[in-house]
Amino acid sequence: MRRLLRPLLLLALAVPFHPAPSVAGSVFDHIKAAGVLRVGTTGDYKPFSFRNPDGRYVGADIEMAKRIAAALGVKVEFVPTAWGEMMADFTAQRFDIAMGGVTNLPPRAAKGPFAHTVYVDGKRPITRCADQARFTTIAAIDRPEVRVVVNPGASNEAFARANFPHATLTVFPDNATVFDEIAANREDVMVTDGIEVDHQAAIHKGVLCPAAVAAPFTRLEKAYWLQPDDALLAAVNAFVDGEMQSGAWQRTLDAALVVP
Repeated sequence: MRRLLRPLLLLALAVPFHPAPSVAGSVFDHIKAAGVLRVGTTGDYKPFSFRNPDGRYVGADIEMAKRIAAALGVKVEFVPTAWGEMMADFTAQRFDIAMGGVTNLPPRAAKGPFAHTVYVDGKRPITRCADQARFTTIAAIDRPEVRVVVNPGASNEAFARANFPHATLTVFPDNATVFDEIAANREDVMVTDGIEVDHQAAIHKGVLCPAAVAAPFTRLEKAYWLQPDDALLAAVNAFVDGEMQSGAWQRTLDAALVVP
């Protein structure tokens, strides 16, 4: 009997454990039954998602989240997450959809589908205005004397580690205030999504500027990341398509861009 149980025990240990859903049925059915759409967001990425000191979320994707929930006939609940923790939170099913300038990356898409793209962007550098003609290429940034700062987790840190092995790299924990490190001359440059570069340059007008690059270093797509469910994906895609075609999404983004 002992010889028989041992291989069965080893087989059981070798099989990955996947927790059962807390509610039987599809994610879409769960949302409708609960009357709540749980939206995971970092709240530190203007103009898509930002959490004010009073706890209120603002931004283009925050407005979209409210409208998606309304279209589904449910309430919206914002679930705080962080870029370095988003994958674990998604896998643990802490939210139904991730929104707030989320990039469609293969490791994420392997866990759940992305809805249709809402914004196409690329990585660009931001620096002090006096240095905007200095950091125009990856090679110009990847030097030992250059202080590169980055927020932890996700695509910005991955890009910096892959492309700036010779630079002095600092991982700064707060994405909301990381740009102040450059303004204060404690760091020299950060490479992030182009829309964030332009928005932060507008916020720090005359102090921080987009580096004068010929073209973005990468191409990336922003979209909403969903727990696996065909009905939920179809509903969100239909909503996104309508917002894109009517111009409502562009008006929402334009309005968020002018907010400090």
